[in-house]
Amino acid sequence: MATIHKNLSDYDKQTIPNAKDFRFGIVVSEWNPTITENLFQGAFDTLKEHGAINDNIVRWNVPGSFELVYGCKRMTTCYDMLDAIIAIGVVIQGETKHFDFVCEGVTQGIKDLNIQGDIPVLFCVLTDDNLQQSIDRSGGKHGNKGTEAAIAAIKMAQLRKESKF
Repeated sequence: MATIHKNLSDYDKQTIPNAKDFRFGIVVSEWNPTITENLFQGAFDTLKEHGAINDNIVRWNVPGSFELVYGCKRMTTCYDMLDAIIAIGVVIQGETKHFDFVCEGVTQGIKDLNIQGDIPVLFCVLTDDNLQQSIDRSGGKHGNKGTEAAIAAIKMAQLRKESKF
């Protein structure tokens, strides 16, 4: 979603289901901690604002964004009672192709978890050209992608609940 003309934290609060009965996992990359901690805080605060209970939010840390896929996969097997998982990370363009490989691997890995698993995994990984773009999307002038991911997690948890048969 392009954020140049959108604040990631703007949404209609009346359209969001109550999250009090849902359980959430959040896997957070330790790389670029200033950014990832802001994203986590945005997600956590939004879940709480919509009724999520502290004991129903599980947080795991992984070293970097590439490790998010494994962390999310393990979380789905260790906590099968979760209703949604949010993968939080940031990859900032550098001078090598490392950026491309990490972004592609994480994107495809999270996509695969969604196709193969029963617990929705939300992609809250910033893939920015520079640090300022990441600051702007983790609580800066474009809001907080963590907030957006939490709203998506609540909606997906509700969809998962409604689609069980």
